[in-house]
Amino acid sequence: MDQSESLENAEFAATVRQWLEENLTGEFAELRGKGGPGSEHEFFERRLAWDRHLAAAGWTCIGWPAEYGGRGATLEQQVIFHQEYARANAPARVNHLGEELLGPTLIVFGTDEQKQRFLPGIRNVTELWAQGYSEPGAGSDLANVSTTARLDGDRWVINGQKVWTSLAHVAQWAFVVCRTEPGSTRHQGLSFLLVPLDQPGVTVRPIQQLTGTSEFNEVFFDDAVTEADLVVGAPGDGWKVAMALLTFERGVSTLGQQIGFARELDGIVALAEAAGATDDPHIRERIARARIGLRVMRAHAVRALADADPGQASVQKLLWANWHRDLGKLAMDVQGAASLIGPDHDHAGTRSVITDPEHLELAEWQRLFLFTRADTIYGGSNEIQRNIIAERVLGLPREARA
Repeated sequence: MDQSESLENAEFAATVRQWLEENLTGEFAELRGKGGPGSEHEFFERRLAWDRHLAAAGWTCIGWPAEYGGRGATLEQQVIFHQEYARANAPARVNHLGEELLGPTLIVFGTDEQKQRFLPGIRNVTELWAQGYSEPGAGSDLANVSTTARLDGDRWVINGQKVWTSLAHVAQWAFVVCRTEPGSTRHQGLSFLLVPLDQPGVTVRPIQQLTGTSEFNEVFFDDAVTEADLVVGAPGDGWKVAMALLTFERGVSTLGQQIGFARELDGIVALAEAAGATDDPHIRERIARARIGLRVMRAHAVRALADADPGQASVQKLLWANWHRDLGKLAMDVQGAASLIGPDHDHAGTRSVITDPEHLELAEWQRLFLFTRADTIYGGSNEIQRNIIAERVLGLPREARA
């Protein structure tokens, strides 16, 4: 990067920082730090209003080309935006699946008509999206998809079930991987469809998590329909499109994610110091390892952004998922027995009775511990990531399949 680019990026960072300082005020001030993992239910409508406020100021989809409503921001500027956003402790976004995943996929693979129809709604946050990948028999192993879609005149008719479908209960649309060629197996015969969720053939049932919240859902398709031209890429090319989308999932936003991780670690260190846990050499060692792990994650994330190697994304997922899971365990261990008592206890230690799990009260670190149990599963389990690295990067023999 030459000096002029460095100056331009510094000015961009200052602009982002100033805008966030001036706008995370008033009705939005209370949203700082809200809506993160395990707290997705917090202030949803107000966070939706915040996302639309961002959109009105041109701060959504900043990496998209200007012709599609974006800023055409460079890779460095996109990283800067996500880092400044995280440093400001701004609220979790409600439009990640549309803005960071589907939008870039449509720009690459979509028809002109699909881009004109869907990109403005994503950019303006007027239409929210869910991801229809996993199924009861095809979690991280997407090639085992059995949900079917058959072309009937001018529309696709869809039957099957998706599970762990994040935000389906608040989304208007879903991008759904279906098997469209009868008799096909594994990667062959899949198609990537855009499906409206508000129709009689779609049933959405929230799945309650350990945290008591329901960020994701199971979705049933019973003769649900979508228009014939709402297939992204050619019919049968769904695997290629689906895999391309996953590369966007682990893009520049991961560097902003690490700012949040650093904030969590700092909070745990403060907690350890207050509880006297730093007198324990084992706890001090784990804190030091967590600091080192953050540095390793950042170095790898920066390298991965410049490297098209498909294995880099899997290595990155393994790094942050295991690190964050261990951080949740550390948060509990530095508190000792006190970690078992939450805000639903009075000073005498009496537990209040909770009859509605959705109103379960958890302390911040309890929520972190419980939610991070899932980090090594969602988005591709550890086992799947290791298989990808072994088979596609190291060239080892493929795992035997039944």
